[in-house]
Order: sequence, then C-alpha cells, then structure tokens
Amino acid sequence: MLKVAIIVGSTRPGRKAAAVAQWVHDIAKKRSDAEFEVVDLQDFNLPLLDEPVPPSQGKYAHAHTQAWSAKIDPFDAYIFVTPEYNHATSGALKNAIDYLYKEWNNKAAGFVGYGSAGGTRAVENLRLIMGELQVADVRAQVALSLSTDFENYTVFKPAARHETTVNTLLDQVIAWGGALKPLRKK
Repeated sequence: MLKVAIIVGSTRPGRKAAAVAQWVHDIAKKRSDAEFEVVDLQDFNLPLLDEPVPPSQGKYAHAHTQAWSAKIDPFDAYIFVTPEYNHATSGALKNAIDYLYKEWNNKAAGFVGYGSAGGTRAVENLRLIMGELQVADVRAQVALSLSTDFENYTVFKPAARHETTVNTLLDQVIAWGGALKPLRKK
C-alpha cells in the first residue's frame, strides 16, 4: 500500500498549518487506498541548511538531517500544507525540502495552500522546486482563504466544498505515486 506524508509546512508561532494538515488527514483516513501520516516540520527542529556536502550526494553529517531523511524516504507521495508568506512558501518548508534530494525523487506531490489569495503563489513556488527534485506534482490543489476559511482570520473552519477538492487531490497524488513506484525500485 502506498504511503503518503501530509507535511505541516510551517513552524511559525500561531501557525495554521497544523490544523489544516489534521483536517486533510481526517479526510484521508476515510480512504482505504493508501496510508497517511502527518509529518510536522516542528518535530525536526532543522537549523538553516548546515550540511557541508550537497544533498544530491546523500552524505549527511548531522543527526537532524539523518532523522529527517529517515522520516521522508519511505513515503511514496507527499501532500505539502503551505502558508503563503510574501508570495512564496514558508522559509521553514523550503529549508526542510533543501536538506534532501534522493528521498524526494520519483514521487508525487500535491498541495494545500492557505493565505489571502488561497496560498496559490506559495503553491506555484513549490511546483518549481518539485521539478528540480524530480517530483511529479499533480494539477489539483486546495486553496484556502484566510478571510473565508478561517473565522476572524485565526480559527480554521473550512467551507464544506473543500472536502471534494481534497479527495480529488488525494486521487491524483495516489495515482501518480503508484505510477512512479517502478522508478523507485531501481
């Protein structure tokens, strides 16, 4: 069975990403076509990229990088939950992605963004990054608005219609994650 990580893409105090990731996980748990796990960047406490060797070489000097690698590598696909900060993804998520290389290769990714414009610019930023990492990103995405999906811009209360979009996203991520699996057997 495919394994899909739902990555909490913010470590900022007062972040919304954990609540959004839990909501995606709650929807995903109703399915039987994959296993889903929430992976919280905050649990790894990654400093600003501090590895002396490029990640493409896979020679990790630090225990925090080795732990991050061990967590990410077994997954077949990823759902990145990202805020939009200054028209891009969070620095914490970009940093965490940059720590690794082969662990991401030949896998699938989908995106759940949130912000004043639904996190769409953060997702576009992530799509560029995924291409370099040989990750197939799917077309469907979830765009959550701070003004309509968060009460008083703080308490997450998504519109019911978003559940359909999450399931479409999951359908695509699972299909692509499975299609790419033969490439990962090498």
